[in-house]
Amino acid sequence: MFSINMNSLATCPCGVDVHSHIIPHDFPDYLGGTAPAGWPSMAPAHACHRHVMIDGKNYRTVSDKSWSTTKRLADFDEMGLSLQAISPMPELLSYWLAPAAGAQLVRYLNEQIALMVAESSGRLVGLGAVPLQDIDLALKELAYLKHSLGFAGVEIGSNINGVPIGDMRFDPFFEACEALDLAVFVHALRPTGMDRLVGPAPLQQVLAYPTDVGLAAASAITSNLMLRRPRLRIAFSHGGGTLAMLLPRLEQAISVFPDLRETVQNSPINQARSFYFDTLVFDTPTLKHLVALFGDTQLMIGTDYPFNFHEPRPVQRIAQAGFDAGVVQQLVQTNGLRFLGLPARP
Repeated sequence: MFSINMNSLATCPCGVDVHSHIIPHDFPDYLGGTAPAGWPSMAPAHACHRHVMIDGKNYRTVSDKSWSTTKRLADFDEMGLSLQAISPMPELLSYWLAPAAGAQLVRYLNEQIALMVAESSGRLVGLGAVPLQDIDLALKELAYLKHSLGFAGVEIGSNINGVPIGDMRFDPFFEACEALDLAVFVHALRPTGMDRLVGPAPLQQVLAYPTDVGLAAASAITSNLMLRRPRLRIAFSHGGGTLAMLLPRLEQAISVFPDLRETVQNSPINQARSFYFDTLVFDTPTLKHLVALFGDTQLMIGTDYPFNFHEPRPVQRIAQAGFDAGVVQQLVQTNGLRFLGLPARP
């Protein structure tokens, strides 16, 4: 544990970031002949950037910080980080591919993450991917993440081809994560409600992502996930999205609707307090509300690095939010290490 001086913490390189992404410099050719629809590729762009191409269209233009370990680590001091968990850009989870193709793609992504971790001198940890469109293949890859690659956990989407993560068909996956002591990080993916947005495409990230994450977390509550899997460490991106606003309604509803009272076996707020959440909300009053609601042991740094829409100085934002020193220490480092299953760091 580090000793906190509140005057210097804003620039202290001690933070643990659980929410960042990688994209490889290139993708392999599909091994089964003609690549299926949705198989990604890369194309040159300007300067140190490349285009992520899916079905012949530019999905996103990204910089070399997405695949360069050296350039990523060079930003740690300014961000105040000592450790960062890296996971695939969510669109690359590719649940819509046929299971064999999906398994092939995520294996490549996982091995690219492992290479970056190996290059980082202990400053990066892996959160891999599994083909959740096929539970048997997902369990096989999960074991590979743990036993062969030594990853701290796994990233999953907020839904799997439209099915919420609280659906019982995914319980064997969560059971295995609990048994293998692997953390689970839930990120928004192909969110619902896009037809209700008015404006350009980036509104998917800005408005639809938090909505889908909130619904995913709510599905974990209404399916009593943490009551079945009490040792599971599961985190929700973007501060849990809309969950904080949904919880009071859900809490009140179980006293009003008999069907809900029978289904939800413990207080929704109590269940939510067993989840982890990142701090990526871009607003101090919102962050303080989340700490008050979920507890100062459940929030941890998330940045969405290296994309443009990320938090550039997460430690500084937390240090200047008005928390006492003990809470700052929890949010900046302690909670992230606990979520990742890692020991305290000097």
